[in-house]
Amino acid sequence: MKTILKFVSISCLLIFLFSGTVSAERIITSEGVQTNLDIVWICIATVLVFFMKAGFIMVEIGFTKAKNAVNAIMKNMMDFAVSSIAFWVIGFGIMFGTSNGLFGTDGFFLHDYADSRDPWLFAFWMYQLVFVSSTAAIVSGAMAERTRFFASLMFTVFMSAFIYPIFGSWVWGSFYHGGGWLENLGFKDFAGSTVIHAIGGWAGLAGTMVLGPRMGKFRRDGTINPILGHNLPLAALGTLILWFGWYGFNAGNTLEGGSKIANIMINTTLSGSAAAVSGMITAWFRFGKPDVGMTLNGALSGLVAITAGCADVEPVWAVMTGIVAGVIVVFSVIQFDRLKIDDPVGAVSVHGVCGVWGTVALGMFKTGEMFNIWNIGIQILGSVIAFVWAFFVSYGIFMFIKKAIGLRVTEEEEYQGLDYSEHTAAAYPDFQITSIK
Repeated sequence: MKTILKFVSISCLLIFLFSGTVSAERIITSEGVQTNLDIVWICIATVLVFFMKAGFIMVEIGFTKAKNAVNAIMKNMMDFAVSSIAFWVIGFGIMFGTSNGLFGTDGFFLHDYADSRDPWLFAFWMYQLVFVSSTAAIVSGAMAERTRFFASLMFTVFMSAFIYPIFGSWVWGSFYHGGGWLENLGFKDFAGSTVIHAIGGWAGLAGTMVLGPRMGKFRRDGTINPILGHNLPLAALGTLILWFGWYGFNAGNTLEGGSKIANIMINTTLSGSAAAVSGMITAWFRFGKPDVGMTLNGALSGLVAITAGCADVEPVWAVMTGIVAGVIVVFSVIQFDRLKIDDPVGAVSVHGVCGVWGTVALGMFKTGEMFNIWNIGIQILGSVIAFVWAFFVSYGIFMFIKKAIGLRVTEEEEYQGLDYSEHTAAAYPDFQITSIK
């Protein structure tokens, strides 16, 4: 009887191992398990970053007028759709294809890589796509309430196909088949304080300068007339959604399921929290009251700043990074207003200015290489190159769009609201009130 049972057991095991549905290799090797874990983690992080789209929409709606809410929805929804196609056609190949020294030269339409049927590649592509759409969303917020819808989408094509991928290839090209010259110099940006946030912020700055300020923002005597957002609870919800998604944004860039994830999430939390506190306190001293808008942007500034160094600094320095970011963002918003640069949601300050701070902070606080002059210099160099690339190329593209099809709506359309003039719709049809302010 024992002999029969042993024979049956061995036979079942052999059938199981050599069946067409399960390979022996996948059962007995740890590499297959780790690969699958990596793919699952990248996909989870992708979903978290994708959900940030809802956060971007809510922040833009909350910080702007009710008559432009539908326009904010349409821009952010279609930014993702347009980015998907542009990145698939050309952006991914430029960013991660075999490099000619400046950018990738293959992988367009995923054609050169699709035959490999590499599931890790497909997960990686999806993760990089949601990064692209986040960069476009930053520009949308900076240019809110006066940009033509079609012009906004037109710029998204340029951002997704060329501006972001080319700079990204200089820093992150080696993640796949490419190789970046800035990366080879020693420039570090773990999850995108510069590659994503600063690039988006400086492009947004160029757009706001070409557009000019909203009607009624600055009086003839030069004083500032605040244009208040219509729904701060919605802006707060959007901020919390962005914070939630940031755990995928930062920890996902490990590109593997491993022990670094928890540490990155801790640093992300501490920096965002410290910046929310320091931003609130700074605004309290500056304005006499704890300002909700500055507090929300303070939290976002800390999350942006730690994005570069979240995997490479100790928690105490993550807190320091956040504290400084919270202070910087308040004074940056004030300074841009003084310069008559109208950024409705503070995107340039949060993403551009604090993105630079976070990138330089990594050079200062990197574990084992604290205050290394070479590292700090390389981080500053990379930040300057990012500004020159994103700002001037974007400025030229916006000027081209302005001349070719028109970038800004008319005064009458702006007064009516872009929901009506661009979409013939209303976000709140039962109690819509039109105001010039």
